[in-house]
Amino acid sequence: MRIIMAAAFSVTATLIGGCASGESYVKAGFDFEKLDRIAIATVAGDLETEQARNQIADFFATELEDRGYTPMSRAEVDGELKSRRVAISEEGGIRAAIRAGLALDVPAVLAVDVRILGEEITIAAKMIDVETGGILWMAEEQQSPRQGPAGIFNPPAKTDNLRGSGGPGLSAEKVERARKLIRKICKTLPAKKR
Repeated sequence: MRIIMAAAFSVTATLIGGCASGESYVKAGFDFEKLDRIAIATVAGDLETEQARNQIADFFATELEDRGYTPMSRAEVDGELKSRRVAISEEGGIRAAIRAGLALDVPAVLAVDVRILGEEITIAAKMIDVETGGILWMAEEQQSPRQGPAGIFNPPAKTDNLRGSGGPGLSAEKVERARKLIRKICKTLPAKKR
């Protein structure tokens, strides 16, 4: 009876909440306890506004704090880099993130990438050791909203993806979808002892 109930709940959650899948990696043997500050260095991908990038970074900052880390927000990163006259491109990838980390004197940086293909949203995050350039942790989650028991994709809607319209940021629906994916991604990050 329990197995049937669990299976029914799983199917119902998938039909209601959409289909989500993901992968993660944690560097074996790395002591995450020694990480004091982590800079959210880059938020790249299919986000058209600065406000949308800041919202995504803020979601990651909240989740990092919940896992016991001290994140340096994107606003802090931008302010510090400007004061030090260091320019970093959001699309610069790992090299840009490491360059930011070196300028900010933090042990690790977070590089985030958001991709959208139709109704499918993919968010990936990489935590990079600034000193070695090695990846300490990375995770990716994607979500495809579904409708009805047949699992047919919802028809495209202007408000059902993360692309900004040049407006101030993400709509309430976009915010909720992104927040859920980011929460799921960060659960794969080793938590620090408090």
